[in-house]
Amino acid sequence: MSKKVLILLITLMSISLIGVIIIQGFFITEIYRDAERKFDKDSNLALSEGVEWLERREFRRYVVKFRDLISSGATIDTTAINSLYIIKEDADNNEVMMYRNASVEENLKFPQFWNFLKEDSINLRRVSNERETKILNIQNQKEYSGISSEQFLSKIGEISKSKEILFETAYHDLAKKNTIERRVGNVNSLNNFLKQRFKRVNIDVPFEFAIFNKDSLTSIKTESFIAEKNTIESALFSDENNQSDYLIKVNFPRRTPFLITPIISIALVSIIFTFIIIIVYIYTVMILLRQRQISQIKTDFINNMTHEFKTPIATINLALDSIKNPKTIKDQGLIKKYLKMIKDENERMHDQVENVLRMSQLEKKELEIDKTTLSVNELIKIAVSHVQLLLDNKKGSVSLHLNADMQEIIGNETHLINVMVNIIDNAIKYCDKAPEIVISTENIKDKIVLKFQDNGVGMSKNVQNKIFDKFYREQTGDLHNIKGHGLGLAYVKKIIDYHNGNITLESAIDKGSIFSIELSTKK
Repeated sequence: MSKKVLILLITLMSISLIGVIIIQGFFITEIYRDAERKFDKDSNLALSEGVEWLERREFRRYVVKFRDLISSGATIDTTAINSLYIIKEDADNNEVMMYRNASVEENLKFPQFWNFLKEDSINLRRVSNERETKILNIQNQKEYSGISSEQFLSKIGEISKSKEILFETAYHDLAKKNTIERRVGNVNSLNNFLKQRFKRVNIDVPFEFAIFNKDSLTSIKTESFIAEKNTIESALFSDENNQSDYLIKVNFPRRTPFLITPIISIALVSIIFTFIIIIVYIYTVMILLRQRQISQIKTDFINNMTHEFKTPIATINLALDSIKNPKTIKDQGLIKKYLKMIKDENERMHDQVENVLRMSQLEKKELEIDKTTLSVNELIKIAVSHVQLLLDNKKGSVSLHLNADMQEIIGNETHLINVMVNIIDNAIKYCDKAPEIVISTENIKDKIVLKFQDNGVGMSKNVQNKIFDKFYREQTGDLHNIKGHGLGLAYVKKIIDYHNGNITLESAIDKGSIFSIELSTKK
């Protein structure tokens, strides 16, 4: 996969993921806003209906008593009626249509013993208008001729509408004389009443309320009431002109938690799925990047292996061609020299193939490692002997400081020697001058620590983070000027892990490197 295609895929996936997250956020936000709107609508409706119920309750308390009072003892002591009558006869149907527009003025007196308003006396005087159309049988017309307006009204019907208007008007005037406390009851009763009203619209959440007389706060209020942004309100005890001195305000301190609670499950599920998508996205991107990296590494590995095999093969071919030369055949010293070159190059290729096979076995966990009791100091000496020729060739040296008293470990001799050889070989390879290697051992508690210090070119932090990766090999530009194929240190790390040990690296550019290996000693 090309770099451009990979970038395009990652970009499209990122945009899609961001889009999904934005849509999820928008969806959850809209659910919350809908809940807010419904809450505001339902709470205002519940409050309005509650206010209407309080007003009807008071009306019933007063007007019904007025009606009962009139029927039981109240009398109309004076009545003035001015009426306009229009009478139209219909001979065909034997009917008379009468239209009445009456102005009624009444003075009421109520018995003093019926004192529900705590007043000394009750005197009412009201003027009302009545309009009525009545159809009479012409045969009964004579019954209504020659009588007064008052008598005529009595004949055609009671003035019930006039009385109804009278009662309602009187109710508003008389009710105003009472305090708000007597009109709505105490705080607890009003609180319970409002709670029931809100529960009817599924609003079961704590609230605070207060009643205001114009701009002044009355005694009807809860202790924690504070006017807030989302406070709802409604006029209370409006008169016949829809005017009111009282205003009830209600707020919900825990409004937001109440609205959020039903959404939490939806939001939680959405967040979980979004989180899963993000994890899958990150994992997918990592796989894509890793695959591309592996592809590049494998390509580099093939190039390195080709380079590594090309040189020994060329050397072997040259040595064989030289041996074929008649002059060389006679010189046994040259033949031995060329044969040694062929053997060395062949062994080098063999070692490279063995490293590849070992890594393959380690990856498949098929490598059998037999462990025995070993002396670390002896293993170090053996490893140094294996690279002595390379050291001599670069005029290098190795200093041994084997100070560990407890040096016996349980491990595999062959693989541990290979580990040490690989580390020393790297120290020789990556040195632009005569290699100077210091190998030391020491005991820290029940551990033995091996340190391999060199004076090589060192490594950057970026290289240190990758040095134990399979196939990784530091390059200088595009030149493969260092022999190797990036398996040595990966193999080292695997073997140390198999021995339950730990390997660390300290390095800096142009200041060399220190490899530290920590192994458990034999108890």
